[in-house]
Amino acid sequence: MSHPDTDTARKATGLPFALTRPIHVAEVGLRAHDVEKLAEYYRALLGLETLAGPAGTATLGAGGVPFLVIEPASRGAPADDTRQAGLFHTAFLMPSRADLARWILHASETRVPVDGTADHLVSEAIYLTDPEGNGIEVYADRPAEAWAWDGDTIRMATDPLDVNAIVGELNSPADRWQGAPEFLRIGHIHLRVGDARAAAAWWQHEVGLEQVTAMPSASFLSSGRYHHHVGANSWQSRGAGPRDPARAGLAYVTLAGTGIPFERELSDPWGTRVRLRPGG
Repeated sequence: MSHPDTDTARKATGLPFALTRPIHVAEVGLRAHDVEKLAEYYRALLGLETLAGPAGTATLGAGGVPFLVIEPASRGAPADDTRQAGLFHTAFLMPSRADLARWILHASETRVPVDGTADHLVSEAIYLTDPEGNGIEVYADRPAEAWAWDGDTIRMATDPLDVNAIVGELNSPADRWQGAPEFLRIGHIHLRVGDARAAAAWWQHEVGLEQVTAMPSASFLSSGRYHHHVGANSWQSRGAGPRDPARAGLAYVTLAGTGIPFERELSDPWGTRVRLRPGG
């Protein structure tokens, strides 16, 4: 299905399609044992800039827009545990395939450890893990007009990634990584939950997202026919209960947009803090 508002939204804002939807991810908060070490990792990995924020935290973003906040964990706080509810990964969306290509060369030259890669049909992605065990995806979307929909269900897959084809987007060897593109943002967040179906029901009922594809152990939800703003899986955390609120890892996720009528904060069935904010 085509998206008649896609080009208009992009031209008006400069933002990728994901960030022009009625509800989208605005910010992710992480709780870290070493705030500055983790902040420096993201600065080096993605070229994020340090922006003004609360004392004791590191507020990072691109183009003057904050979207990653790292706050200190309490002394003795347990480390994140992949068997428990929490963060599967934060997905950083490059504005274009060429931006992803430049980042891939940067990551290769600086020998950044990579966990894996995938072609999801709707997007092309590289997966990593930060020094405190938080999952990361760095990706670029294919044009929304090219995504395959069957009614309200989108076709996605996990196919091998053709890295050479992505790097082939660059015009010359001089086309180098210059730090975070102005419109780099968080495109989606993927959570570990105890029950993917229950998670899908919660996000639909409480936040107003729509399920766009699902399997018994994972659900993917979005607003405005994006491929997904929120993923939830129980691949390692099946049956997990509420997370320890002091545990390092995910502190909160903020969603924003015109589809949110008023500001509020919720907790999903596993204790994940979800902040909802009207507007951009």
